[in-house]
Amino acid sequence: MFNPKKILVPVNGGPQDATVVALASQLAKRSKGQVYAIYVIEVRRTLPLDADLPSERQEADVVLDGVEHAAEEWDQEVETEILQARDVGTAIVEEAVEANVDLILLGISYRRKFGEFDLGRTVPYVLKNAPCEVWVCREQIGDRSGR
Repeated sequence: MFNPKKILVPVNGGPQDATVVALASQLAKRSKGQVYAIYVIEVRRTLPLDADLPSERQEADVVLDGVEHAAEEWDQEVETEILQARDVGTAIVEEAVEANVDLILLGISYRRKFGEFDLGRTVPYVLKNAPCEVWVCREQIGDRSGR
């Protein structure tokens, strides 16, 4: 049985954040591991990478506070961090390498693009480049109109 000791949970304020945090908390509790949640602020190329982005940081703080509360429900502490990067997928993979995580737990929304389910850019990049296991948790399909 897979018992990850360090689980990276990238969050973005989406509907799957609570689900992946709960799953990560349960896994970490069982394996006596650690949950590490990150919020990546994507910085436009017209700005310096270390630009002061107060409204984005405020949003990140709110999301990460929610992550901490979700983890508390499972009696699990979670380490949180806000990162600024040009590309979210690259930041997730680099953080996974740097933090030496065993598992990345990604939550994604059900999105349609041109009538087909679309993973976006981040998930395929992480799946292709992550040095560890990657689990993807997609929200259920509400109405099939592609919300």
